[in-house]
Amino acid sequence: MTNPLTPQDRIADREALCAFLARLRADYESGADWENGTLDAFLEALEAWISSAPGWYANHKQVLPAEGDWTFFARALTAARHYE
Repeated sequence: MTNPLTPQDRIADREALCAFLARLRADYESGADWENGTLDAFLEALEAWISSAPGWYANHKQVLPAEGDWTFFARALTAARHYE
């Protein structure tokens, strides 16, 4: 499967985020090569990437969104621990 999100892609709303998550899950379930295939490794990599995100954005000649809804993202990750 191809990369679920390219540097040029934008997630404009909640529905687009849900569609992206479906593509990401499908990528994982397809057996694509994920270096971080366990939850522990995935969360560690997520933490590291968010910490270094300004560098990623700079490398792609983009500006890190200053007003992203980081609380929504944190709530979603927290809720996914128990949500069915």
